[in-house]
Amino acid sequence: MRLPAAERREQILDTALAVFAERGYHVGSMNDVAEAAGVTKPVLYQHFSSKRELFVELLRETGTRLQTRIAKATAEASSPREQIEMGFDAYFDFVGKNTDAFRILFGSGAQRDPEFASFAQEVEQSIAASIAQLIVVDGQPAADQELLANSIVGMTEAASRYWLAQEPRGNLKLVGEQVARLAWFGMRGIDAAELT
Repeated sequence: MRLPAAERREQILDTALAVFAERGYHVGSMNDVAEAAGVTKPVLYQHFSSKRELFVELLRETGTRLQTRIAKATAEASSPREQIEMGFDAYFDFVGKNTDAFRILFGSGAQRDPEFASFAQEVEQSIAASIAQLIVVDGQPAADQELLANSIVGMTEAASRYWLAQEPRGNLKLVGEQVARLAWFGMRGIDAAELT
């Protein structure tokens, strides 16, 4: 059965995600993607003119999905602490359900290429900007909101990488809760005098 173009494109993206997560960008080929997707190379090239274009689309789509999930979760929160908790829960839930996508976006293969790395940095900056708004000391925005927010993003990404590398893996929901508490109480422990 022939799929409509939009569905075929999504199928190719899903397949490419698995191929590149397993083999990496440099080793995975358009032949590998076409074969795994059950399409011919001409069909693949109708949708994506190059391997680079396909990979960029994967990065863009993955970053958008992660940002959207976190934004939706934090928008439903009723307090800053709940925003932190729900944001971390959304982030770690994404990692747990989309390990291939996380590896593609934040993996070393993507980090070595400046264009690819820019997508991960854009996602990190967007998340950090959301967190920065929540960092308040003595009723005032912290002087180093951006620095502190980026530190929290780095902590979250590092915890995710560590969790992915473990066998067997622990309970990711619990990891998310613990990291959220660490971030929340760490922020609460900041003294305004220390930031000036």
